[in-house]
Amino acid sequence: MQRYKVTLMYDGTNFAGFQRQPNKRTVESTLTNVVNKMAKQPQPAIVVYGSGRTDAGVHALAQVVHFDFPFLIPAENMRKGLNSMLPMDMEVLKVEEVADTFHARYDVSGKRYQYRMDMGEFRNPFKRNYTGHWKFPVDLNKINQACADLVGEHDFTSFVASGAQTRTFVRTIYEASCHVDAANHELVFDFYGNGFMYNQVRIMVGVLVEIGSGTRPVHDIPRLYEVKDRKQARRTVPAAGLYLKHVYYMGEDPEHPTKLPQHQR
Repeated sequence: MQRYKVTLMYDGTNFAGFQRQPNKRTVESTLTNVVNKMAKQPQPAIVVYGSGRTDAGVHALAQVVHFDFPFLIPAENMRKGLNSMLPMDMEVLKVEEVADTFHARYDVSGKRYQYRMDMGEFRNPFKRNYTGHWKFPVDLNKINQACADLVGEHDFTSFVASGAQTRTFVRTIYEASCHVDAANHELVFDFYGNGFMYNQVRIMVGVLVEIGSGTRPVHDIPRLYEVKDRKQARRTVPAAGLYLKHVYYMGEDPEHPTKLPQHQR
């Protein structure tokens, strides 16, 4: 058996998320079917393990998975073989042969997400699957002041949707920022942390655009940590604007080398 680490990108528009679900098209099920077809339908079937879930409509620029294949194929040939069989809304970027101790989920040390928000007066029909939409004027300086309040280890209870399957809501954010992509008339949010929970990034962006528009105090985020009340964070921005940008593993980021503690996965 050879273990492969696979980095792939996908357009999440027509997927019901990453995780396998009965009678639904998901990234995990699509990739699993292709891998097993390449291996001539072995018994037991090959299982694909992802670095984590993305929700319906969320995109990935560099999701990571691993699987054990019953015979050795050179990594580049594996990449080409998978891409020849995958649908047009998925592409394998890189395949690596790794030790059987590597785990795509449990060895993660951090993740980077990006959120893109179209600032047009009306929703652009050509962007509706790839950005959120915020038509109100914003103060970028206020947004970045608030982003600074997200950095560090905090209890993000107020920023997590119901249904999150985790034993603690404490996470560490290493970087949080926002800039304007003038060419595309978009706000671009970037977040890098040791892990993110169900809808966390989309809720954080909802709070930040309200701060930028002046409907929330600039430093309202510390208060939200204290109240631990999801309802007070209010808004969850659309999934379409969210991108999993990078998954970090031990040794890839010397500033933040530790794995996510087991109780936070």
